[in-house]
Amino acid sequence: MLRIRRYRPFLIGAFIILVLLYHVSQNSDWELSQSALYQPKKAAPGADSATKDNQNVEYKPPQPPKPIPTTSHVVGFASQKPTSIAQQTSITQPTPKKETGIRIPQLKTSNEVPGGFGLPTPAPTVGKAHDHSAPEESHVAVKLPDRPVPETNEDGSKVHGGDIEDDVKPTSTKVHWQKPSEYFPVPKESIIKLPTSKPKPMPTVQFNFGAESPEAKEKRLARLDKVRAEAQRAWSGYKKYAWGHDELTPVTKQSKDPFCGWAATLVDSLDTLWIMGLKEEFDEAVEYVKELDFTYSAYRSEIPVFETTIRYLGGFLGAYDVSGGEKTTAGYKILLDKAVELAEVLMSVFDTPNRMPILYYNWHPAFNVNPKRASTSAGMAEMGTLSMEFTRLAQLTGENKYYDAVARITDALEDLQNREDGTALPGIFPEHIDASGCNRTAQAASSWENLSNAGRQQVDDAKDVGEEPQGYTAGMTDQDIQNGKDPLNFNGVTKRSRVDRRTPPPRYSIPKHQPPPWKGIKHQGPPHNAEGMPANWDCVPQGLVAGGWGSESYSMGGSQDSAYEYFPKQYLLLGGLEPKYRAMHEKVSAAVKKYLLFRPMAPGNPDILFSAKVVSPDHTDEKLSYEWEVTHLTCFLGGMFGLGGKIFDSPEDVEIGRKLADGCAWAYEVMPTGIMPEYSMVLPCAKADDCQWNKTAWYHAIDTDAGWRDRQLKQWEVNHAEWVQEVKVLKKEYAEAEEAAKVEAEAEAKRKVEEEEKTRPVLENNSSYVQGQGQGQQEASAVNAAPKGVSGVHQGMQQDVDYHLTKRRFPEDDKIEVATKVNKIEEELDLNNNNNLRAGGQQQQYQQQKPLLELHLPPEPEKPLSHEEYVQDRIERENIPPGFTSLNDKRYILRPEAIESVFYYYRITGSSVWQDKGWRMFESVIAATRTDIAHSAIDNVAFAAPASSSSKNSDDNEVDQEEKVKKPSFTDSMESFWLAETLKYFYLLFAEPDVISLDEWVFNTEAHPFRRPT
Repeated sequence: MLRIRRYRPFLIGAFIILVLLYHVSQNSDWELSQSALYQPKKAAPGADSATKDNQNVEYKPPQPPKPIPTTSHVVGFASQKPTSIAQQTSITQPTPKKETGIRIPQLKTSNEVPGGFGLPTPAPTVGKAHDHSAPEESHVAVKLPDRPVPETNEDGSKVHGGDIEDDVKPTSTKVHWQKPSEYFPVPKESIIKLPTSKPKPMPTVQFNFGAESPEAKEKRLARLDKVRAEAQRAWSGYKKYAWGHDELTPVTKQSKDPFCGWAATLVDSLDTLWIMGLKEEFDEAVEYVKELDFTYSAYRSEIPVFETTIRYLGGFLGAYDVSGGEKTTAGYKILLDKAVELAEVLMSVFDTPNRMPILYYNWHPAFNVNPKRASTSAGMAEMGTLSMEFTRLAQLTGENKYYDAVARITDALEDLQNREDGTALPGIFPEHIDASGCNRTAQAASSWENLSNAGRQQVDDAKDVGEEPQGYTAGMTDQDIQNGKDPLNFNGVTKRSRVDRRTPPPRYSIPKHQPPPWKGIKHQGPPHNAEGMPANWDCVPQGLVAGGWGSESYSMGGSQDSAYEYFPKQYLLLGGLEPKYRAMHEKVSAAVKKYLLFRPMAPGNPDILFSAKVVSPDHTDEKLSYEWEVTHLTCFLGGMFGLGGKIFDSPEDVEIGRKLADGCAWAYEVMPTGIMPEYSMVLPCAKADDCQWNKTAWYHAIDTDAGWRDRQLKQWEVNHAEWVQEVKVLKKEYAEAEEAAKVEAEAEAKRKVEEEEKTRPVLENNSSYVQGQGQGQQEASAVNAAPKGVSGVHQGMQQDVDYHLTKRRFPEDDKIEVATKVNKIEEELDLNNNNNLRAGGQQQQYQQQKPLLELHLPPEPEKPLSHEEYVQDRIERENIPPGFTSLNDKRYILRPEAIESVFYYYRITGSSVWQDKGWRMFESVIAATRTDIAHSAIDNVAFAAPASSSSKNSDDNEVDQEEKVKKPSFTDSMESFWLAETLKYFYLLFAEPDVISLDEWVFNTEAHPFRRPT
């Protein structure tokens, strides 16, 4: 007979095991393990590109590094495998060209670089002989318009930085990107194709270097070795403490991932490693690249498109070009493959009605089922700095769709630049652009009469569906997105649309013969209309217009800079076959010279230039307000003018670029640390050709309230004089009152003495009884020793008390009376002593007594600082160098823009003066930023170390501990551009001129070199 009770423990244990196995299966990464079952299907031999586009090729995506263990899958996605990028696209390779990578400098193995941490010294590279002692380049006269310099400097300062959002903690749910169906596809016949003609001959950019002297070569190579050593130091720190992560925190020796966790520093540094001859490090990094999976991020729910394009896509393409790609023996085709994988993800950002990009792309599959529009407040730099990377990818793959995506942005910008009412400053663009292509004001106006009150309110509160500013899904979880919650109305907060008053003719629309791409698709998120589109989707189309309401900001600094940089560079990359880029650059150059360039006033009258920030309040150039800013980001402008001036034959632009580059070098040299600040203000000259140093004007620029301060000081002088007079009166009144009190006190003392004399006989008769007693005689003798004027009263009262004590033998009920009399005797004795001290003229003892009256004086008015005192105090506290009026952001975050322009002008002019300027910059930067393992951004470039009274120890190699702390504070950040740009430009400044020659290569804004067509 089966006894269930006997097997109950086994049944319970089996049940528990089954439950645990179920949970383990739910929490494991099943889709990745199952993907191993799928193998790529090879295309049939001879298949053409059109056939390959329709092939369903399976692909096993590489497994990404796992920052944290996953806990569970989102409902509805557990069974979905990551869609392979190779499955979704194919590459048609063009005919191979004779393009090879740059040579790697040969390294010696015997000698170590001084301070280079064991890095071998490179052998002399073989290249063009050049002369570092070339004469200084001739200067071209530059005529700039006079500037409307105000009497007082307007300090409308704004701190830059932080363009990148803070590090985000990994999410707990693993969701992969899946290629969505396009809502607004471009018909194949409408795709804009790459120019295919023979590239035009270009003017040379680089100086024709001559022979180099042995002394100059030795000096140059020593500097080159030190730059390489610092680069290896930074890379070693990243490799040891942040390998596979985006960035190293070089003080705390940890990592952070602001760019989706796809190893930003590693990818960004690839071509730097190759150029510096660090091939072993390069190969190791390439091996890791194979593991990157761009369909998943544990750190961000949205992709920053601009940063991802210039750092990752540009990094892969630059490394592919310099290494020779698949044409070399080693073969680095993986770099191009990874570029394609990433580009396929990024191509989804162009799926908008006007094909303008979504700049912060939420790649979650649940969000991707909804149609999107570009932002109504897109950053100009973010939107305009995509062209070079996608163009180079199109050149390498033969896929015109990549070029089409960015060519449409250029067309839209060209249209905006050419329209009469396009921008307030003709030729350049405002900081923010409405790229939505949707004029909701026109829509509301056209249908206003046909709407009910409720409908009008709905129009007024219309949402821009698909608009994705940074932080678009802030506060939402992956589950919220999967459940279809509307990010535009999350937690009941609706984002109001920002529209523009101008309505140019529509330029983009979906062909009418095509069925709507959203037909039959089940949507999530916002409510949809009968056509399947979100509510309030329809609008009057428009081109690009200024974004937002009110004033418009124009500058060459943050949020605008690199868009202008790409016009001449894109012209070079396309071999001069697309003339619109030259026309757009020349219009930018003319506008910058007309509206923005100014000469600062400084001691020594340096002939330098900077670019201002201009604000238009009314979309015209009639009421402009200026901010005379000096920002590190704007320092790229020297290189842009120099490059554009050379290839477009404009000597004036070359000279302007030289003065701009010199201005940033000057800003480095005059600061206490030898490093220019992130953002600051200077005093401009009204005339660029007549600019003499004026200390009085500088003081007034620092203290814009000088007039008010002088009025305050004059008022203080009046108030202080009144206070002095009031104090004199009060002191006189006090002296009179004190004298009266003294007279009264003396009169009172005299009266009491007279009373004592009257009562003395009576008291003497009463005391005769106790004269013979022993105790009475002792006390009587003590009383007789008292001061004159006091003995009479004290003796009589004391004898009276003695009489009661000795004669009467008073009863118990008389004790209280006796105690009272004793206390009265003591009080009167103290009073009489004080009075007699005054009467006796003992002034020293009298002055030590509490005065009869207290003198209460009003507080003295606090003296305000004069204009000169205020300025001097501020200069000392903030370490403001002469010529600067404020240091608004004192940080240095390892930026490359200043050394970038210095590098360009060394290559353009051939003058070693630029190498010397760059070397001083390098030494200052390393001294301030070097940490135990790498280099860190600092918080204050105006830091001035106090003079140390201590000396160094007898051992010359041991530095005094006090000296080590005399430097700015670290901010514990080393952005990827430190290796990708800053150290690369320092290195190229001292490398042979044919290493990344400007006549053969063109840099993207992240300093990734792309090979120019030949």
